[in-house]
Amino acid sequence: MKITSPAFAHGAPIPAKYTCDGNNISPPLQMSEVPSEAKSLVIICDDPDAPGKTWVHWTVWNIDPQTTEIPEGKAPPGTIQGVTDFG
Repeated sequence: MKITSPAFAHGAPIPAKYTCDGNNISPPLQMSEVPSEAKSLVIICDDPDAPGKTWVHWTVWNIDPQTTEIPEGKAPPGTIQGVTDFG
């Protein structure tokens, strides 16, 4: 499975727009090469470099495995978002 974002390059810093220093929204994501036997997908976005502890920024599950794109600032339809370290 491959997850990329057109908003930043692999290994590059995430633009401030997608952080608490900006609009604090999720970046657009593109998914490919999802295993054919997948029944549901989950995204857990954590930050092991955060001061003090690994910080959980976003959890979303029940993603349809046919999903190929997640727009900026949105969760896919029919998904559930979990509580993060922001509360």
